Amino acid sequence: MKKILALILALVMSLSLVACGSEPAAEEPADGDTAGETTASELNVGVFYYNFSDAYITTVRNAMDGLLEAAGITYNNYDGAGNQATQLDQINTAITNGANLLVVNIVETSSPDAAQQACDAAKTAGIPIIFFNREVSNDVVNSYENCAFVGTDAAEAGHMQGEMIGNYLVENFETVDLNGDGTISYVMFKGQEGNAEAEYRTQYAVEDADAILEAAGHNALSFYDANNTSKYLVDTTGNWSSQAATDYMTTILASCSEAAGNMIELVIANNDGMAEGAIAALQAAGYNTGEEGSTTIPVYGVDAMDSAVQKIENGQMTGTVKQDAEGMANTIMTLIENVNTGAALMDNTADFNVDADCAKIRVPYSVVTA
Repeated sequence: MKKILALILALVMSLSLVACGSEPAAEEPADGDTAGETTASELNVGVFYYNFSDAYITTVRNAMDGLLEAAGITYNNYDGAGNQATQLDQINTAITNGANLLVVNIVETSSPDAAQQACDAAKTAGIPIIFFNREVSNDVVNSYENCAFVGTDAAEAGHMQGEMIGNYLVENFETVDLNGDGTISYVMFKGQEGNAEAEYRTQYAVEDADAILEAAGHNALSFYDANNTSKYLVDTTGNWSSQAATDYMTTILASCSEAAGNMIELVIANNDGMAEGAIAALQAAGYNTGEEGSTTIPVYGVDAMDSAVQKIENGQMTGTVKQDAEGMANTIMTLIENVNTGAALMDNTADFNVDADCAKIRVPYSVVTA
């Protein structure tokens, strides 16, 4: 009997050892991999837009959606609706809900505080953050090794616009100078106070055009309202909206006309939305119809939206500066794919225009005319 019990005990111990040995050992990370890295299947991207209603931002969002979907990456879009407090709440909620990469079109650009708060939230969570389109300070980007910015050279659009305007006016001065007083009267729609793109476009579009005019022996541009020392009109909602420009232009045209000899002779807008809003008001007054024999007031914008390019082709708008929405989205996607594959955030950017002292990538502008 004792021998039988001993045999049974030995058999049980043998089976136990086989069972333990059947469990696979923990897999070691492959060369170059790091335990805990975000992989493609784990990526959960929160994309935060300052305002869905912005026409240019809409084109970026559409392009981003297509690229993220094609890559099979989980993402959620958030509309800040022009409210910085709302956007910061959205960022914190997204992190709580499992977002492990933030792509942020920051609302507030007049100070670095909001961007720094967003960056600090990402740093605390240990996840990367990519700011885009609306400039954030170098100090913010440099405060966290997993932070980058994708945008433009804010001054470049203003210089391009100013050169385009100046050259056009020199070639067509007598036609544009409706009252024949030797000076072109203009209106400037700025967009948003404190925004780097708006500031530089407002400055250089006029300064560079003036330089070209004066070099050709013409007077500098003259803002239509001598009492407005700022020499621009701003969208008080901060939304760069078409409606704001329409409202402003409608009011202006109530007192400015060819018959009175004080007609606005040039419209400069810091985005295509405001340019198109101004055109809507001009068309209501009989201008910029594109029809033969009708008077066209030169109108310039920035973004090269499809609708604006169509207006240029139709003779209703004179020019714009292309802010490449698809290029912006593709550049952001390069960084997202870096995170996807476990590469460093700024890897694979050798072919991009990257600032020397900061992880900032500049997507180039280009001129669009008829």
